[in-house]
Amino acid sequence: MQNVAIETAPWSEQIESDDQVYREQVAYLFEKSAFYRKKLTDAGFASAKEVGGLKDICKLPFTEKDELRATRDEAHPIGTHLAAASDELARIYSTSGTTGLPSYIPLTHTDLATWIEIFKRSYGASGIQPGEKMATTYSAGPFVAGVVLDTFAALGVCHIPVGPGNSERLMAAVKLLKPEVLGCTPSYALYLAEWAEKQNIDIANSSVKRILVAGEPGGGEPALRAKLEKAWGAKVTEVMGIGDISVSLWGECEHQDGMHFGGRGMVHVELINPATGEILEMTDGAEGEIVYTHLRHEAAPLLRFRSRDRVRVSTTPCACGRTAPRVRCIGRTDDMLIVRGVNLFPTAVREVVGQFEPHVSGVISVKPKVQGVKQVPPLPLLVELADGAQAPDDLAENIKKLIRDKLIVTTAVELVPHGTLPRTDYKSKLVDWSGAE
Repeated sequence: MQNVAIETAPWSEQIESDDQVYREQVAYLFEKSAFYRKKLTDAGFASAKEVGGLKDICKLPFTEKDELRATRDEAHPIGTHLAAASDELARIYSTSGTTGLPSYIPLTHTDLATWIEIFKRSYGASGIQPGEKMATTYSAGPFVAGVVLDTFAALGVCHIPVGPGNSERLMAAVKLLKPEVLGCTPSYALYLAEWAEKQNIDIANSSVKRILVAGEPGGGEPALRAKLEKAWGAKVTEVMGIGDISVSLWGECEHQDGMHFGGRGMVHVELINPATGEILEMTDGAEGEIVYTHLRHEAAPLLRFRSRDRVRVSTTPCACGRTAPRVRCIGRTDDMLIVRGVNLFPTAVREVVGQFEPHVSGVISVKPKVQGVKQVPPLPLLVELADGAQAPDDLAENIKKLIRDKLIVTTAVELVPHGTLPRTDYKSKLVDWSGAE
């Protein structure tokens, strides 16, 4: 652990512990943030005193990413939520811009130190040790994930940044430099396993004994995780965060029972019903969308920011001693489809299909018929066969039946040859809208 006193403190006392810094953060927003001064005033809160403490946070409006984007113009390229002067900024990162123009995320020196502390907790939970070598495929430098590079140095790790898109270069580094740890997306770890098998490279007996996956859901899916661990002969743990708040906020320990919250004391976390906005109690097994609030942030603090990450919560004691809630990411609420009234997450479909190994590769593609969230069954689904597999005659029907039984959704399953569906060294796309009307 990076801070035993904080990471093992009773979670039941967290709101009381954070209340004063939250009040100070709200006062800072009223003073420094034009965006929140207007937003809170419009919502009926004329001062920080009227906002109150953390127990009343449910009365405040949510913040949406599109709201922040809407305030950007030539005079305000970052947005009117910027709360620090230009000469106070240490870095300005950008998001990848996969959903439009990139958003700029500023950090002061204090913010940068805070992020590194959070990252140390989330990455450190995996058991990574000072002196170990870690090869990564992140394209992190210009993007907000670049802070992980500072974190590896703070953890005492020898970092081997290979970068994305060159499997031969990565595997050469694994062979020659013998890193104990690999960091990448789960979909790229799967692609590398398939690539290595075709190249007759024995990765199961390589130096890699731990794989840290991030950037997309999937690392916690039992079937995908089992496949990765078998192929690599390594333990797989995952981390998760969000660029607007902190790129890495959750990290899984070696007991592999969900990701521990590493931002306590610096970020407040809520669980809500994504449809109604109602706060849900973080009880064991609860599911909902994660919402974040900065507690100690200077450059561009955010208040009740909707992540669109849907998670399942675990609160049972963990043998590692950390006491914060743990989560497993189920999927993105903005990736969700509604099929005849049933909410369907593509990651849940992939998890069900994964139970049919060794007949399938684990790669799928949902192909909606029409643009929009609502879909009419049967929902078209491409399922890729495993390399060299002879599919049983009833495989497609059995996949369809299990999806219907577990997810209450009817699909039209089409089996496709191995290698048909695309791989990526970044975030995999489980939904293909190209044929949607």
